[in-house]
Amino acid sequence: MSNLNVFRRIPALGLALCSLVLVPAALARVQVEQLRCEYLENPLGIDASQPRLSWELTSAQRAQRQAAWQILVATSRERLAPGVADLWDSGRVASGETAQIRYAGKALVSRQRCYWRVRVWDQDDRLAESAPAFWEMGLLQPGDWQAQWIARTTDTNSQPAPLLRRAFSVDRPVKQARVYICGLGYHELYVNGQKAGDHLLDPGYTRYDRRALYVTHDVTSLLKRGANALGVILGNGWFNCHTMAVWDFHKAPWRAAPKLLLQLRVDYADGGSQTLVSDGSWKCSTGPIVFDSIYGGETYDARLEKPGWAVAGYDDSAWEAVKQVEAPKGRLTAQVMPPIKAHETLKPVKLTEPKPGVFVFDIGQNLAGMAELTVAGPAGARVQMRYGERLNPDGTLDTRDIEQHVKKLGKDQPHQTDTYILKGGGRKEVYASRFTYHGFQYVEMTGFPGRPALDNLRARFIHTAVPKAGEFACSDPMLNRVQRAALWAFLSNLQGIPTDCPHREKNGWTGDAHLACEQAQFNFFPAPAHQKWIDDLGDEQKPTGQLPGIVPTSGWGYSWGNGPAWDSAFLLIPYCQYVYYGDTENFRRHYEGMKRYVDYLGGRAKDHIVSIGLNDWAPWKTKTDAAITDTAYYYVDTKIVALAAELLGHKDDARKYGELAARIKTAFNARFFKPETGLYDNGSQTALSCALYQGLVEPEHKARVLANLVTAVEQANNHIDTGILGAKYLLNALLENGRADVAWRMVSQKDQPGWGWWIGQGATTLWEQWNGSESRNHIMFGDVSAWFYKALAGIVPDPQAPGFRHFFVKPHVLGDLASARAEYRSIRGRILSDWKVVNGEFQLRLEIPANASATVSLPVAPGALREDGRPAAEAKGCGAFRSEGGRTVFEAGSGVYRFSGPLAR
Repeated sequence: MSNLNVFRRIPALGLALCSLVLVPAALARVQVEQLRCEYLENPLGIDASQPRLSWELTSAQRAQRQAAWQILVATSRERLAPGVADLWDSGRVASGETAQIRYAGKALVSRQRCYWRVRVWDQDDRLAESAPAFWEMGLLQPGDWQAQWIARTTDTNSQPAPLLRRAFSVDRPVKQARVYICGLGYHELYVNGQKAGDHLLDPGYTRYDRRALYVTHDVTSLLKRGANALGVILGNGWFNCHTMAVWDFHKAPWRAAPKLLLQLRVDYADGGSQTLVSDGSWKCSTGPIVFDSIYGGETYDARLEKPGWAVAGYDDSAWEAVKQVEAPKGRLTAQVMPPIKAHETLKPVKLTEPKPGVFVFDIGQNLAGMAELTVAGPAGARVQMRYGERLNPDGTLDTRDIEQHVKKLGKDQPHQTDTYILKGGGRKEVYASRFTYHGFQYVEMTGFPGRPALDNLRARFIHTAVPKAGEFACSDPMLNRVQRAALWAFLSNLQGIPTDCPHREKNGWTGDAHLACEQAQFNFFPAPAHQKWIDDLGDEQKPTGQLPGIVPTSGWGYSWGNGPAWDSAFLLIPYCQYVYYGDTENFRRHYEGMKRYVDYLGGRAKDHIVSIGLNDWAPWKTKTDAAITDTAYYYVDTKIVALAAELLGHKDDARKYGELAARIKTAFNARFFKPETGLYDNGSQTALSCALYQGLVEPEHKARVLANLVTAVEQANNHIDTGILGAKYLLNALLENGRADVAWRMVSQKDQPGWGWWIGQGATTLWEQWNGSESRNHIMFGDVSAWFYKALAGIVPDPQAPGFRHFFVKPHVLGDLASARAEYRSIRGRILSDWKVVNGEFQLRLEIPANASATVSLPVAPGALREDGRPAAEAKGCGAFRSEGGRTVFEAGSGVYRFSGPLAR
């Protein structure tokens, strides 16, 4: 997805011609599925006053389209009928839209459950209805919170993790019960001794003096008639970051000791209710977690466990009364995104003893998470686990790179270290840290009583639990390993915020996030997580418009580490969500902030040229002037603001910023383009591909610039010679300008520099540097995964019809590639491009979701293409066949197709 595709004039391609051949009305059928509210299925505790609704259509018939919809919202399932729905009956709305439809019924109130259903009419006026779904509101107004903030202490240096509890009674049958909780920095909630839910590291990390998140739990099944108890453990997390590091989170303006806000609402079957809140009646103590640090790790002394502390009847007479403390300065909002969860548990593949008593477990996979230790031994035995991703030549753990920014401010500070102190008694003890996570492939263990075996340790892989959206595979095993490495790197670096690495920094570097955004859309469904993080950027923006390089931040990153190539995440990710989901919410929510940022760049520009930030980070050899990439992002950002203004109806702003973009483009070419040679600046791969990809090359010069770019690649022996910015520009510029073959030669290289060289060195995630130095779990070079979907499988969104109303399918048969398959669950439904070449014949299985259409371009000579054994021109659902560059191009409506024909290279 070129950042400027939306500004190029692409003809409306719809189904005007395809619809000349329609499925007979008697056979037309659609099903309404996958109902989502705010991108989530049946969410609890949302706080959007007008939630956005979406659904998908499926059909076994071709060329099926939605002609109209009706949304019914009611206070009960029984009222979900036309004329009966008591919250909203939209009536029949003539529209093909299936996403981003905003609730427009009666005003919603706190804790209200809303049941909803969608009715759809297809193009033959046949009706289909969805099954009921629901969403439930959270606490919408500050006055809805009766709870008070409580804590064990206000001392930020007090290390033991606090335990807080409250006993209460339930005297009749319960209809439903909800807990609304914000425990900072992290919390775990227990009801009658059972943990509520499977969340980890809750709530999501924010700038707490601007915004804090609360979580809603359904605890109905955990309550019982009679005596009950609530228990909460609090961890420091980012709220009380006491480990010193160069980013100064130990000096954060929000820093405070862990604190809790909790409200339990019990609704009884007889119509009554009960509310229990955090207040001065709660009791507190300390427990076995005697140290926890987001950077340092955790120490757990099992001898200090308090069995039964979160159940009714526990004797808490020796516990202290809690302190009532000040609330964080930030506003309280709902956590409307998937939580962090344990995704997978891995068994080590190897165990060594490089020194006596020093054992190293090799997980065989770089990941984010923690170890799960199983051990038996005497009370007081102390097992230490250190985490890392490299080994020294002698086989011990090498942590020099990942600990450098912590050790710089205190060489004795622990880093990525968990310690477990046994309680003894002869039984197996199982431990995994609660309030920290680590990036690692290796775990170095000391202090184990006896000699451990592989079964004594497992690795838990954790990340924000974004649903899977796509799959890619091809006939090249190396490329499949690159794809797998990209997936593991992305998920390892999605921990409530998108991060750069899970060990050394854990920071929300803005450049890494926007460069990885498009592969995230193809592989996963990150929309609510990205929405939350864009809000984080809005929280960090200064009144001047300036943004920091990391988000959230304690204040670090405004004077270094930022600049347009990084800050533009504030506009590029919303633009990406617009293209992939048809979502304009971020444009609406952050329109003023986006304008303010572009105006800030204008104030820093000289004759429309900007050079104020980081350049093409981590290049192989050739460096590129930051002014080129900065000014190009200034241009793109200005165009995005113009687009947002147009979509939101701000016509004067649309004109103003459109005209500004034109002036920036003129200045860019005047400064950097050399008409006599067709080069931009020093002719680097990054400079040339930046100008092409960002839409800055004038049409009459495009062929020469492209030829120069191809030459630059050939002069590098068909290898990539860029940093992280150029890596995205280069592959996409070549694809969009008809030279996917050149990009293929780079991507398929197995020697240095390149993704294949990393794989050959044993990489299981993507690395930070082409030479293998520094971090070995970074996603910033991950856009190659999106290129696999777009170039090899050929699935490309159409910015003129956002949300995949229309898209392009143009697979490329490159090199010795014999097959490629990509499946993508778009906001409109499943898209499949699955091709192979057999004895010189190109064969494609293509699926287009109902209510969508595609322009298809296949490497088969015109007139030779067949569909299910018949001439393709006779295929139902297809039309407007034509020849372009030796390929057969046509329009296709929804349905399943099987195309074949002699391969034309």
